[in-house]
Amino acid sequence: MTTQHRESTAPTAREADGARRWADSAFGAGALPFSFTCGGTPSAELLRTWSVARSDRTLDDRRRERTLTFTEPRGGLVVRCVAVTYGDFPVAEWTLYFRNDGKADTPILADILPLDAQFDGAHEGAYVLHHHTGSPCTPGDYQPFATPLGAKAERRITTSGGRSSNSDLPYFNVAWAAERAGGAPEPCGVMIAIGWPGQWAARFIRDDCDGLRIAAGQEFARFVLHPGEEVRTPLIVLHFWEGDRVRAQNLWRRWMRAHNSPHPRGVAPEPQLAACSSHQFGEMIHADEASQILFVDRYLEEGLRLDYWWMDAGWYPNETGWPNTGTWEVDTKRFPRGLRYITDHAHANGVRSIVWFEPERVTPGTWLYEQHPEWLLGRDGEWKLLNLGNPGALHWLTEHVDRLIVAQGIDLYRQDFNIDPLGFWRANDPPDREGITEIRYVEGLLAFWDELRRRHPNILIDTCASGGRRNDVEVLRRAVPLLRSDYIFEPTSQQCHTHGIAPWIPFYGTGMIREDAYSIRSTMCPAVTACWDVRRSDLDYDLLRRMVAELKTIAPYQLGDYYPLTPYHLGNDVWTAWQFDRPELGGGVVQAFRRPESSYESACFFLRGLDADARYVLANGDVPGETRMSGRALMEEGLVVTLAERPGSAVIMYRRDEV
Repeated sequence: MTTQHRESTAPTAREADGARRWADSAFGAGALPFSFTCGGTPSAELLRTWSVARSDRTLDDRRRERTLTFTEPRGGLVVRCVAVTYGDFPVAEWTLYFRNDGKADTPILADILPLDAQFDGAHEGAYVLHHHTGSPCTPGDYQPFATPLGAKAERRITTSGGRSSNSDLPYFNVAWAAERAGGAPEPCGVMIAIGWPGQWAARFIRDDCDGLRIAAGQEFARFVLHPGEEVRTPLIVLHFWEGDRVRAQNLWRRWMRAHNSPHPRGVAPEPQLAACSSHQFGEMIHADEASQILFVDRYLEEGLRLDYWWMDAGWYPNETGWPNTGTWEVDTKRFPRGLRYITDHAHANGVRSIVWFEPERVTPGTWLYEQHPEWLLGRDGEWKLLNLGNPGALHWLTEHVDRLIVAQGIDLYRQDFNIDPLGFWRANDPPDREGITEIRYVEGLLAFWDELRRRHPNILIDTCASGGRRNDVEVLRRAVPLLRSDYIFEPTSQQCHTHGIAPWIPFYGTGMIREDAYSIRSTMCPAVTACWDVRRSDLDYDLLRRMVAELKTIAPYQLGDYYPLTPYHLGNDVWTAWQFDRPELGGGVVQAFRRPESSYESACFFLRGLDADARYVLANGDVPGETRMSGRALMEEGLVVTLAERPGSAVIMYRRDEV
């Protein structure tokens, strides 16, 4: 192995040129990257006879928007494709809109694929689909897979239940090797993301030559549009790359931070440490004003500096348990001065507030269930779904949550979602309007969050959804996953969750409750929620303070480039390690774990992304002193880590030596 210079974290000229040429073709005179049928006739046949208008505008110094508007000759159906290309990344994205400008219902619109594109040129037809499990609350959440796509192969992947990352992630990386004139085939590929907080499906279809068709969109939609009605489809994002696939995933992480993450206060989310008392009080159902004040004070007294105090499920009137949701008012029996007294106390000590909501799930006996059944989907006597596609329900929810945010001093709005909506949506659709309820619901959810962010530009929204089950790019454009999975605390699973989620989502969180260094380090993320019972005097507070300091030191680097240093493995008889590198900060961190059944005391890891000609200063958090190694040695000879204990862990910081 020979490494001369730091790996580039910027697109190459060829990547950028290839993305521009693809976009110019797709949204210019070439084959359109979407398809549908209208009245049974394919769009490829229809659109040749329709008028088309094109517009082009600059959104800012890095983004260009192109709009194609197709209108049928009679002036009824209008199909609009709004595409955005990026000047600083080889990325193109687009959304389709269908509008009925006529005076009668349209014919049936069906087979709607906002992504329907052909990719050709793989050397000997060798394509590999890289994809991941979603977050179904297992140790294997976010597990990566590599599926070869041979000639005539087909792979169909969907989410389940209507939550976008419930069973599978809506992110894919298709890799192949392209022929280059006068040289050997070179690795390249395209990353695909589907932005749809609903039920999506994707198909990867090989032909018998060297081509691959990729088709994706809402899993099922077949409907007429009424006069004056408009609907949208899932957002599609393509990121083109060449060279090294791990490097490509780091370009994607940088694009996510720069362009797809929410930016409260004008910046992408920064690392944070929160704490809550949920695991001591059985959520908030048994908590009260005094207990919340006590916990905030105890964390601060012990020098465990918090960014947020988190008030979880159960702060509303509730006698049967926290899942009884639908009355969104503060329980004044337990909180006589409201949550505001607690948030004011936290604010006075430099701590912001997180408050849990779950407005979409409505249970019998609550205010929404009894007062507004017309807003709900489902059967009487059972859990129901607040229909965010209903204008009255959407207006009430927006105004009510806004009022609570202001009145209770809420800094971070946490929205959970512990119900699969797909059955509710589909049961509400007439035969000629299949998929419409889902579309309207998705539009309503995104409009709700957009309005909250407009009214509260500094607020951050957390998308929980039973821990990581609604993490598509449209959601992550507005919110962050503070709990990436409901499978929490156990160290091996937490290491695997980081290994699998980090290539796609740069900002994510989990909880920590155990009190040993190995477990705490296994849960270190950009966003962490501590669940320690600080009422206890027998905790090792010196260790906790050291771990919190270490977490806050390494967290900024966890937002940088991610390099897995070992293969993904769920077993307890191996080592696992990864590296986060922040070139702009001049350093990074290696996190290594010897799992409890590993028989090896030492392991050697070959680092990535360094300057071969520079020297680096390395510091192991558990070993006094520093060592120095060249970037070339760290990448070519490797970094040896020895851990005598099992399980064991090491956190090794490195910085460029400027001496």
